[in-house]
Amino acid sequence: MKKGIAISALLIVFTCAYSQVRHETLLSDGWQMSLDGGQNWKSVTVPHDWAIEGPFDKKWDLQTVAIEQNGEKVASEKTGRSGALPWIGEGVYKTQFFVPSSYGRTILVFDGAMSEPQVYVNGKYVGGWAYGYNTFRLDVTSALNDSLKPNQLEVRLKNVEESSRWYPGAGIYRPVKVISTNRTSIDEWENFFRTLSISDKEATTQFTTKLIGYEGVDGLSLDVRVNDEKGFSVANEHLDVPENGQIDAKMLIKTPHLWTPETPYLYNVVVRLFKDNELIDETTMKTGLRTIRVSADKGFELNGVSRKLKGVCLHHDLGPLGAAINKAALIRQIRLMKEMGADAIRTAHNMPSQWQMEVCDSLGMMVMAESFDMWIYPKCKNGYARFFKEWSEKDITNLILAHRNHPSIIMWSIGNEIPEQGSEEGRDISSRLQNLCHQLDPTRPVTQGMDRAEPAIKSGFAQVMDVPGFNYRVHKYPKSMESLPQGFLLGSETASTVSSRGVYKFPVEISNRKVYKDGQCSSYDTEYCSWSNLPEDDFIAQDDLPYTIGQFVWTGFDYLGEPTPYDGYWPSRSSYFGICDLAGLPKDRYYLYRSIWNENEHTIHLLPHWTWPERKGKVVPVYCYTDYSEAELFVNGKSQGRISKNREEKMDRYRLRWNNVIYEPGELKVVVYDKNGQPAGEKHILTASKPASIKLEADRSLLSADGNDISFVTVSLVDENGTLIPNADDGLQFFVEGEGRFQAACNGDATSLESFTQPHMKLFNGQLVVLVRTTEKSGDITLRVEDIRRKITSSITLHSK
Repeated sequence: MKKGIAISALLIVFTCAYSQVRHETLLSDGWQMSLDGGQNWKSVTVPHDWAIEGPFDKKWDLQTVAIEQNGEKVASEKTGRSGALPWIGEGVYKTQFFVPSSYGRTILVFDGAMSEPQVYVNGKYVGGWAYGYNTFRLDVTSALNDSLKPNQLEVRLKNVEESSRWYPGAGIYRPVKVISTNRTSIDEWENFFRTLSISDKEATTQFTTKLIGYEGVDGLSLDVRVNDEKGFSVANEHLDVPENGQIDAKMLIKTPHLWTPETPYLYNVVVRLFKDNELIDETTMKTGLRTIRVSADKGFELNGVSRKLKGVCLHHDLGPLGAAINKAALIRQIRLMKEMGADAIRTAHNMPSQWQMEVCDSLGMMVMAESFDMWIYPKCKNGYARFFKEWSEKDITNLILAHRNHPSIIMWSIGNEIPEQGSEEGRDISSRLQNLCHQLDPTRPVTQGMDRAEPAIKSGFAQVMDVPGFNYRVHKYPKSMESLPQGFLLGSETASTVSSRGVYKFPVEISNRKVYKDGQCSSYDTEYCSWSNLPEDDFIAQDDLPYTIGQFVWTGFDYLGEPTPYDGYWPSRSSYFGICDLAGLPKDRYYLYRSIWNENEHTIHLLPHWTWPERKGKVVPVYCYTDYSEAELFVNGKSQGRISKNREEKMDRYRLRWNNVIYEPGELKVVVYDKNGQPAGEKHILTASKPASIKLEADRSLLSADGNDISFVTVSLVDENGTLIPNADDGLQFFVEGEGRFQAACNGDATSLESFTQPHMKLFNGQLVVLVRTTEKSGDITLRVEDIRRKITSSITLHSK
């Protein structure tokens, strides 16, 4: 069944030239996919990632290469660099769709297809695109059958080896739409609504567009109406369409509701096209009222208010879902980051999806929308450098036209760590791409992430940017500022601290080169890479240097591929950089950022766990991440000292640390104190006893019966007191009954080779996450989890409607 929104019945044949307004169909069900040239076909639902089922194998992306971004000079064997999943190869997708003959124009809109999609309708080649991350449109009108025959759609994809530095996914991983209109119609990508100025009393806005097929057509008029969230009209213009088909309307909105991360208010802009007073087309888009400005005197301003960006970088994959986009997964990601206190994301290092931007609009998350990871000089043998000269301006154009009405997007990024940054050629390309961005959207600044400060400044590469973005090397900020005429800089990529959830290494050491035999990193948050740093370095830069306008931490979540510092260690196949692990479970570092960034709620977090039978009588350092500046630690009621944060010591400025605690089983407790020295809260951890039950916690228990909604159920093995068994690796099985189905499971272990899509998996440090997907029928859904070894069973009931 095809899912879509129909304004008129799909198969009725109309004789009047302007009988219908547009019809949109989301092509999700009814697809078939082949990986062997069409000999064998498998039924799939789009969005789809053909590689995520696995199996994991080092052969898929085994490379002998020196990773320049890591400072390597000599090539060595690398495994898991792009996720160790079978994304390389060719695939074919096919489906069919109907279009009534009364429509005069039909376009296909692909939000992204990995990779190099070539599209055929009824056997006729209708177009393609080079970049797998970008949205593109194809006019397929001339290739259509008459309305009584289905149209055959075929999409051919090709992923070549060494074309990505991380897991790119494979297949039609973002939505596909069919849009049918009259020959004379509204071009949604030409619609541009912007806020020119704001005050408490009114907002001045401007709407521009250009019609399609207007030539030689008389009697055209356009109605533009802005409605508030309750549906009431707050501004309206009705204009005759001039001979050039272009509309430019300014509208005042009284007592405006401004869009911010804290108050993400959205208006509906309804655009109606009339021919001799007969409605022939209509579009609706959600947008927000807000202004952006960046300056030396006030830094980054949203709606005239200065604020420093508290951002994270996000790769496009969704962990166990792979690259296949899913709104429930996107919402979960953004909510977790907002609860931590983040207010911005960077779509590293590629164009975002429409669904992701819609989620950011509605939940209130600012966005740096990125474009490229390379230009002419290749970072990997078959990367985007193959296409840059021919396609870069087309890609920037599509990015901006498709996304410029999203209020969440606050700046465009034209590149990440571009090798040409030290050359005049690179400076000139920067100017050209930035000017194109300004031409298409004069309301937003342009940036990019530079990792070679001195060459970028010497060549003038950094100076030409609206917003000079620097990746890492915080200690170079002051020197760089001496040569930056902008008077400010952005931490476009920061930290890259590494950790594995629930793993703690002894002795605790601050190091930029630590590796261990088990392929894990310590969650004491003291380990980073040769080119990166600890969170404290960036906190200090943002707090103490007035010219910094914010940062984007690498990364909000672990992602598939780039298993630094274990690029040559098998079976490591995903990253360690995440503040949350690949399953979306917060690591300890999440609470360090929360204690600094979340200004609305207090944070009290203790680490590590307190179950160390092998360390009885030995030192186990204890850290507390909290927004309070003073606390006292107790082990079984015995004080370990009352301490305060120390502004003069980097490691003690934002953390409370007791470095010489002697472990004994029992209770670990911290009491925090307010500014008046009074107890303000406490947190305690118990030593775990024998496993007693399985605890199930769903992120949402009420779901939509649309076949796409997903509940993320955290599974924890606990003792009789509910204390997590912190080192448990029990194998679990999953059973789903009712109006749902098992989608995937993930335990966050970067070295696990278990399939995400099979209904069984081992716990990693006592936890994992199960994804349960709804059907299209309302009803109850029961997830049952069984511990194979201990014969423990637990279940949870979800509801869909």
